[in-house]
Amino acid sequence: VQLQAFGGGLVQAGGSLRLSCAASGFAFRSHSMGWFRQPPGKEREFVAFATWDSAITYYAPSVKGRFTISRDNAKNTVYLQMSSLKPEDTAVYYCAVRRGGTYSDENSYNYWGQGPQVTVSS
Repeated sequence: VQLQAFGGGLVQAGGSLRLSCAASGFAFRSHSMGWFRQPPGKEREFVAFATWDSAITYYAPSVKGRFTISRDNAKNTVYLQMSSLKPEDTAVYYCAVRRGGTYSDENSYNYWGQGPQVTVSS
């Protein structure tokens, strides 16, 4: 299983970025996917979740209305569109494959990509 996430970078507050996570080595379209992040000096936290068909999505309250998770099963890729970025969104972002359990619990995910850094300047 491989998860390659990219698209991070430095952006000013109020700006936008789109993260992509390309998956391989498993039946991508059969699995729910999640995005997590780890701000500097803090623990990793849940950001967004989507079922295999994106029919159900969930967001952390801190990003709801600003971030959108989507996926293209034909390309084995999950995306995180981030808008109206704030300095507190600065973190390393991770995509992950859900094996079962609570969508917001990182223990429910068994494969993780190496996250891109997102830095939002004020």
